[in-house]
Amino acid sequence: MTQYSEPKQNKGFTLIELVVVIAILAILAAFALPRFAQLSQQAHDSSVEATTGALAAGVALAKTQWVSNGLTVATANVAGFGNDTIDVSANGWAVSTSGNTDPATLTAAECVEVWEGLLQASAPSVATAIGSDYLANASSGTCTYAYQLDGGTTAISYNATNGDVTNNL
Repeated sequence: MTQYSEPKQNKGFTLIELVVVIAILAILAAFALPRFAQLSQQAHDSSVEATTGALAAGVALAKTQWVSNGLTVATANVAGFGNDTIDVSANGWAVSTSGNTDPATLTAAECVEVWEGLLQASAPSVATAIGSDYLANASSGTCTYAYQLDGGTTAISYNATNGDVTNNL
């Protein structure tokens, strides 16, 4: 008599195979997670750097318009720049959009005006209270914009007395 045996059919993974796969995934995760966390901070830093560059360009363009208009004194509403609302000091640096042309009396609200007047439509949000991308403060003619999306550890500074725009990355 001939015996026929049915072939075994494997219907899943063995326990060893599953343990090996889980171990490999754990090792990959151990190396990948810190890298992803670092990428998040790099993205924040890149955003601050890009905004710093945009603000510096806006400051330079406003002064260029002031000079090309033939002006040499503090001027409210520089014609030909943006919405014609930027007010500049006697040196041509943006100070506000509400009529102030003296950097020494610069307020946090005027720092918001400078930000919005120079960066215009696509700018990150800025305010004098928490709840925006940047938190504006003023001191001794300098606007400081603290970046809130990374916990406020980085900031952009704009010195309205000499036009310097820097960040603290």
